[in-house]
Formats: sequence, C-alpha cells, structure tokens
Amino acid sequence: MPTGNDRACVSLVELDRFCREVLLACGADAAMADAATRAMMHGTRHGVDSHGVRLLDHYVTALEGGRLNKAPKLKPVGGFGAVETLDADHAHGALATYTAMDRAIALARQFGIGAVAIRNSSHFGPAGAYALEAARQGVIGFTFCNSDSFVRLHEGASRFHGTNPIAVGVPVKGQDPWLLDMATSAIPYNRVLLYRSMGTTLPQSVASDVSGIDTLDANKADMLAPLGGEFGFKGAGLAGLAEILSAVVTGMSLSFDLAPMGGPDFSTPRGLGAFVFAILPEAFGDRETFDAGMTRYLDVLRSSPARADCRVMAPGDREWVVAADREASGVTLDPATHAAFEVLAGRYGAQLPVLEMPAQSQVDGT
Repeated sequence: MPTGNDRACVSLVELDRFCREVLLACGADAAMADAATRAMMHGTRHGVDSHGVRLLDHYVTALEGGRLNKAPKLKPVGGFGAVETLDADHAHGALATYTAMDRAIALARQFGIGAVAIRNSSHFGPAGAYALEAARQGVIGFTFCNSDSFVRLHEGASRFHGTNPIAVGVPVKGQDPWLLDMATSAIPYNRVLLYRSMGTTLPQSVASDVSGIDTLDANKADMLAPLGGEFGFKGAGLAGLAEILSAVVTGMSLSFDLAPMGGPDFSTPRGLGAFVFAILPEAFGDRETFDAGMTRYLDVLRSSPARADCRVMAPGDREWVVAADREASGVTLDPATHAAFEVLAGRYGAQLPVLEMPAQSQVDGT
C-alpha cells in the first residue's frame, strides 16, 4: 500500500470490506462491526474524512484496551409513551446510536414523535449518519452528543465544551434528504488531526494555542474556537444545548468531566451520553403538503441569486456531490491512515484494500 506522496485511490467497497474484517478480527461482535463500519463509511463516502475510516485504528485501540465492550447487551432502562432511555453497555457509539434512532423512528410512527436518551455509550463518529438514517426512512431525525473538552468558550482561554455535534436530516420526496451535520466548534478536532497528517495550514480563527491565541499551525492547536468567529457566543450556546441533552438529561458526564478520547487510558469506559429524536411529518398535517413544502423550499433556495463564481447549496448538497464522485472514483487516503492500515492488516491478517489508479481529481472532502 502506498505511503508518503503516493495518491492511489481505494474503492468504497474495499474500504468497507477492510474495516469489517479488522473489527471482527480484533473481537468485535457482528452487530458492532457492522454499525461502526456503516458510520465510518458514511463519513468517508460523504467527504467527512475527519470522521471516516481514519478512525478505524482508534476504534481498534479502544476495543483491544477494554474501553469498548466487544459484545455489549443494549437494553431500555426507562421511559414511557414516546420517550425511552437506552443503556448501551459501553458499546461502540455507532451501535448505540443506530439502535436508539431505530427505536426513535418506531416511536415516532406510533406517537408522531419519539425521543431516546443514550447512556454509557462511546465516540459515535459522524452525527449525520444517524440523522440521515431517519430521513431515509421518511421521518425527520435529530442527533446530539457531547465529547471531552476541547473547545474554548466565546472570549475564553481554556477548554470547556467538546465539539458537541448537532445533526438534522429531513426527507425530501424524490431527492436526497436535507442534511445538516455540524460541530458546534469552528471545526471538529478530528479535522485538526487530519490537517496535521496532511501538513495543511489551518483556516483563520478556528483553533487556539495553549494561551487561547488563534493559530494557523495544526501542531500548535491546543483548543478549538466556538462556531461563529467574532460571534462565537452563538456556537457556544449551541454547544450548551448539545451538552444539556446529551449529558444532563441522560445523567452522563459533562464535557469537562470526560476522559480524553485520545487516551492514554484505553481500558476504562468513557460513559458518554447522546440524544436522538424523530418526528413523523404527517403527524402534524398531511404528507402531501409537507412534501410540496420541502420541494418548493429547496427549489427556490437552489435557484436564488448567488455571488460571482459561487453556488447556493442546501445543507447536504455538497455531500451528495462528494458521494457520487467517490462511488465512481474511489477515495484518496491521507498518509497517516495508509500507514495505520498497513499495521492493522499485518496484525490481524486482513487483506489490504485493493488500490485503483491514481486520482486525477476529486471533489474536496477534507
């Protein structure tokens, strides 16, 4: 497998196969290997590379160290009517959250709305994967999670919130869903790690050094800025919303009380919380009116005037373009992920992904 500056592509099919083989070989049960791979492949397929297959090595470390339960027994531990609480038994976060969203969808079909609080989970990767799952099934899906502190407050100079993602998926008749998937930090921390791997300069006003001063050097980034730049109080407020639903409502740890995702302790479960809910559109009116409204909204949005050399897009439009490109042309992996795959293949006897021809150009998915 190439290293350094080689730019060979790998097909999505091969990446999916490799991730499953490695996870199963390191002892994850079938349900966990499937869920973790689905979530990582959502990230890689749609250009969320910071939360894609580059996380495989981290998840293996967490599984082998004992942080993740290799054969968890997920179970409901409370709730009534349209509300439930799920204990994930320290499963991989993807298994916990797909399970919770499936249950929220079922509750929404019964009651019009369904909400599931998740306890004792772990890192779940791209929040959009679970919101999209709801939208693909015809309901509006919301996903929230907190994470260990890495984001300063507006005008703050120390870590407080996690990147605390919020994702929403809305079904659109005959089209891909409207999909919002955002960290409440200026960028996700995994994006900083990706930039380090690629030797890329950070954008302006997204990360700070140990003193809270903005930096463009990914190697000096000690904390992230909240979303919003000079108006970062908005991002900090949204992070607080994710914090309340994910940690306060579930009874799990607040961001500043969580063990760091990156270790060094990989033997102790982190006990993350998360929160999902689903809304059945026709519970509030007829489906035809909802479908017509979403179609009208997106038609006008996409045809609205754009600035010179720009294009107006709805949330999710970039992801569908990237996904189509990568389905056809494969994915160029960053050097650190290449190297990690080689080590994992040797350790677990898995066949490395078969390489395709070097890419001439790909839609930017960093």
